[in-house]
Order: sequence, then C-alpha cells, then structure tokens
Amino acid sequence: MGSLTHAASAGTEQRKPGHRAAAALRTIGGLFKLRIGLVIGFTALAGLAMTPGPALGGWRVAMLGLAVVISAAAAGGFNQWYERDLDARMRRTMNRPFVTGELAQDWRFPALLAALIVAATATAAFAANWLAALYTFLGAFFYAIVYTVWLKRRTWWNIVIGGLAGSFAVLAGAAAVVPDGLPAVPLVLAVVLFLWTPPHFWSLAMVCRDDYQAAGVPMLPVVVGDRACAFAILLHTIALVALSFVPLAYGMGWIYGIGAAAGGGLFVLMSLRLLAQPTRKRALGNFTASLAQLTVLLSAGIVDAALAG
Repeated sequence: MGSLTHAASAGTEQRKPGHRAAAALRTIGGLFKLRIGLVIGFTALAGLAMTPGPALGGWRVAMLGLAVVISAAAAGGFNQWYERDLDARMRRTMNRPFVTGELAQDWRFPALLAALIVAATATAAFAANWLAALYTFLGAFFYAIVYTVWLKRRTWWNIVIGGLAGSFAVLAGAAAVVPDGLPAVPLVLAVVLFLWTPPHFWSLAMVCRDDYQAAGVPMLPVVVGDRACAFAILLHTIALVALSFVPLAYGMGWIYGIGAAAGGGLFVLMSLRLLAQPTRKRALGNFTASLAQLTVLLSAGIVDAALAG
C-alpha cells in the first residue's frame, strides 16, 4: 500500500511541470486576450483576401496577420494592466494576475507592451506598406487608449466608438493590397465590423451586468436596462446584416451571399429572441450567435474571393 501511494505521488510530481506549463500558457492567453487577438487577425486576413488587386506572397500575408495579432494582444494586455482596479470589483475578472498580485503592477509590463506594438507596426510596414502599418497601430491605439483609458469609465458610447479597433484591422488588410485607396468591399466590411462590435459586446454586458454595475462601468444595460439594451442590439444587428449584403453589388459572389444570409439570419433570429426575453441565457446565446455570424461571413468572403481569383 505504501509503495502504491509513493508511486502515485511520484506520478503526480512528474506531471507537475506539464501542468505548470499549461497553466502558464492559459495565463498568457488570458493576459493578452489572445482569442480576441486571433479574431482581429482573422478580420485583417479577410480584408486582404476580399480586396481586388495583386496577390501578396504567402510570407507577407503571414507576417501581416501576425503583426495584427501581436498589436491586438498588446492592446489587450494594456487593458488588463490599466483596469486592474475595476477587475478587482468584478467576479468575472477578480482572479486576473494583476489583481491577485501574480504579476507586478509596475512600469515593466507597459514597457513590454509598447515594444510589442512598435515591433508589430514595423513588421506590418515591412510585410506590406506604411498605410497597413498605420492601420495596425490605430487598431491597438483605439482599443488601449480611446476605449480603455478615455471612454470606458465615462460613457455608454465606449464600445460604440471603441468598435473602430476591429475596423482598422480590415483596413490594414485592404491597404496591404491597395495602398493608394480603399475599394468598396473592404470599406463596407470595415463598417460592418464597426456596427457588429456593440451588439456583440452588449450581449456579453447583459450577461455580466451585475459585475459592471458593481464596478461603476456605464455599459449600456447598466444605464438603460436589459430590455432597452436588447432593442438597441436588434437595431444594430439588422443594420449590420443588411449592410453585409452590399458587397454583392461590388463583385462578391454567391458563396459570400450564402454566408451573409446564413450568419446574418442566425444573428437576427437570436436578437429577436433576446428582445422577447431579455434574460442572461438569451444574451449569452446572442453573444455566441454574433461570433458565429462574423466567422461565417468572413470565411465565406475569403473562400468566395479565392475561387474568383
């Protein structure tokens, strides 16, 4: 019996390094909000793919996508560093590393983030051009400074204006192909992203309304209540889904059209259900539907453009 206990303990000890590595990866992923960063990188690649023009080499496309992801990750990291006081008041975020003391709250982390943004901007310029680099920088700037520092604690317009952060990623991809102008399709897609961000985030804010209320953050459901917020979500959703069909008039094909109809139909349906029953469960379902709509729309656009080319 003793030997079995000893063997089990030894096995546990052998697994600890792997567990620590996995925990470290989870911490890094959460700290830099890498899931959001990857979505933003995907929007940049969609903007690139859906912009008519000369084809870029594979390494340039990969470097631009990486630059956008790194820039977005740095902005996400700054958001956690700057909002550590708010995070401490919310159950959803109270275990983040700057709140628990796992990471020091000094100047070293912001210095690292600044270096990452400089590197990402330079990489975008090297892989594409100065305009793509500017858009890559502006995406991070709008999320880190305009949204996080300036607007989030002051007004419910925070996520509306802050939604430009995702739009700049689309423009970065488009500028890599056509640096001297903005074709209609990526410009429309950028506006779709601008309209998509509020209903996406407001749905999550409805789920976490008590946390935002406790932290004193004026997210829309805290300011106007869940039903009025659900109505605003529906209006934004209808507008962005309607606009998502406009690229069909500028050369996008039937695959894109099916993606716009399928993803948009799901998003509108879930938003209608949320308005009928503005509960946390419905809000979470609408949040998931928003991610599905964007993924289907962008994927269909990339496939459509690839087959057309």
